[in-house]
Amino acid sequence: MPRTLIDPKLIYLEPAVRDYSRGRQVLARFPDAELVEVASHWKIPQLADPALAGDWLRVKREILVLGVKKGMAMRPNGRSADFIAPSSSNGCAMACAYCYVGRRKGYANPISVFVNIDDVTRALARHAAKLGPKPKPDTIDPRDWVYDLGENGDLSVDASLSDNVRDLVTAFRGMPNAKGSFATKYVNRDLLDYDPQGRTRIRFSLMPETIARVVDVRTSPMSERIAAINDFVAAGYEVHVNFSPVIVHEGWEAEWKALFAELEAALSPAARAQLKCEIIFLTHNDGLHDLNLRWHPRAEDWLWRPDIQEAKWSQSGMRNLRYKAAWKRQWLDRFLGWLDAALPFCEVRYAF
Repeated sequence: MPRTLIDPKLIYLEPAVRDYSRGRQVLARFPDAELVEVASHWKIPQLADPALAGDWLRVKREILVLGVKKGMAMRPNGRSADFIAPSSSNGCAMACAYCYVGRRKGYANPISVFVNIDDVTRALARHAAKLGPKPKPDTIDPRDWVYDLGENGDLSVDASLSDNVRDLVTAFRGMPNAKGSFATKYVNRDLLDYDPQGRTRIRFSLMPETIARVVDVRTSPMSERIAAINDFVAAGYEVHVNFSPVIVHEGWEAEWKALFAELEAALSPAARAQLKCEIIFLTHNDGLHDLNLRWHPRAEDWLWRPDIQEAKWSQSGMRNLRYKAAWKRQWLDRFLGWLDAALPFCEVRYAF
């Protein structure tokens, strides 16, 4: 892992972190970091300072938060997964300009690692056992219940900080009716040694490099993500791709067709045989727009398009901006046509 991506010099921790072996292991990895105890990993006044919006890079690189995950609820999903699993982390060392997590936790949203990973894996095993066999195939998976493990972060980066991700991959090897799943924008080849045995699905997020250079901040280059797919399939992962977010702009057709061509040329026969995808068009937000204007205004040239966007309330009650419905339907149909022409073997699991 590049030391410039995350190199904690300050660790905020809940007092109970030291009671867990995982907490002690993470602290031992960063013996020179300053330790500051906090009552809650969610309520750290120092991270709520608006001035940090102008210093986001240092915060993400130099600050780590350690806490204890309280709730173990499994939330129904129905899109990428059947259920959203209890998080093993929150936040990210990367800084994608469209990410919703940043507006929920401080201004720069450093990684929080939860040290009670055994509670998470036990909760997952109990939940899957209670469900029993999946009654019928669906677009999520033809056989297994699928649990999204990384809703609020990127597990490929988390794996460079602790063994939480290894423990999750190991846990799903023992669940005959369930598999874990997470999306990633970071290629961490240490995961190739985790022996997933087909029980963990990795979804590499892809978009044209022209846009990614502006909005996918601190992530692995697109060519590196594509090149990793074959190796992860060979290592025993199920590997899908997320075309996400799809950002509509002048000239987008040529860029996406070039990406599809690069992907088609790179895939091994084994990768082709199991490849599926998700398509997610951009969702933006007034609050995130205001935040971006403080630390990354260039991104808003791509993301903030009130001429083609409209307000829509999300399922969670948030007021978001999405492409105008009538136009989005036409753009999605066009996108599906480009995809089918270039990658006819790639099943679309869902498009949103």
